Amino acid sequence: MSRIGFFYAVTAAVLFGVGGTCAQFLFQQRGISIDWLVTMRLLCGGAVLLLFSAIRQGRGVLNIWRNDAGAVFLFGLIGMMPVQYTFMAAIDASNSATATVLQFTAPAMIAAWFAVTAWRLPDARVWLAIGLAMLGVFFLVTHGNPAALTISAIALFWGIASAVAAAFNSIQPARLLRQYDPPTVAGWGMLVGGVALAFVHPPWRTQGVWDASTYGFFAIVIVLGTLAAFYFYINALRRIGPQKASLLMCVEPLSAALLAVLWLGVSWGSMDWLGTACICGTVALLAREQSKESQSEKVT
Repeated sequence: MSRIGFFYAVTAAVLFGVGGTCAQFLFQQRGISIDWLVTMRLLCGGAVLLLFSAIRQGRGVLNIWRNDAGAVFLFGLIGMMPVQYTFMAAIDASNSATATVLQFTAPAMIAAWFAVTAWRLPDARVWLAIGLAMLGVFFLVTHGNPAALTISAIALFWGIASAVAAAFNSIQPARLLRQYDPPTVAGWGMLVGGVALAFVHPPWRTQGVWDASTYGFFAIVIVLGTLAAFYFYINALRRIGPQKASLLMCVEPLSAALLAVLWLGVSWGSMDWLGTACICGTVALLAREQSKESQSEKVT
């Protein structure tokens, strides 16, 4: 494995975890609105990604609108915006660690979706991954006691909704990502989603307590938790491929959990760690499955 690719993937995972934990701080300790933060994250992130793309491509950054305007709107409105909003809502309803771990059930959902659409039963490895994901959620939300939830019902709803949105966000733009530069696709998707959400919550309507720490953590969410994290992840994909990159992204829920516990004082017991390990195991299993499929395709 390329050392620089390994570095990019792990750095991206840590930065995504940092961004989620800083968002939790803004929601729960500074009273910042979810709608406002998601709107600004989409608008700022999309604008900067498109600026970088325009520097490299010039007017080529507009080519996607000539042939695939409908797909871009679909990606922005049903893909990019929901995955950002549901994840932030899950953080606000619980904490960054719980929200991140629940969102990582998305790979099992993707595997199940492709098995259904291909009209074939999943193989043993996929069944095991789906079972691990369900077991991980069980430990995380009940701590082993099915008669009681350890998180609120709304937190569980937003967490599962975030996973569904992340799964859709991984499947729907696949054709666009094959035809166009990934930062361009992501940039337009963010901008479309941000503009749409701005009609619901205009970015100039701010709420909460704005002091030096608020500005600082907001900058971390946008610069490190969005732009830098995406940059490192894209470079990891290019250097080591999606299988190894997705495996290394298991660092994200671990980093989010550690930050939430050590910095924000979130209670994270043995059952939470067990649930986290189970869900991270689904990513490891599915990454190995994809790697084997890729090798067999090369042989044939």
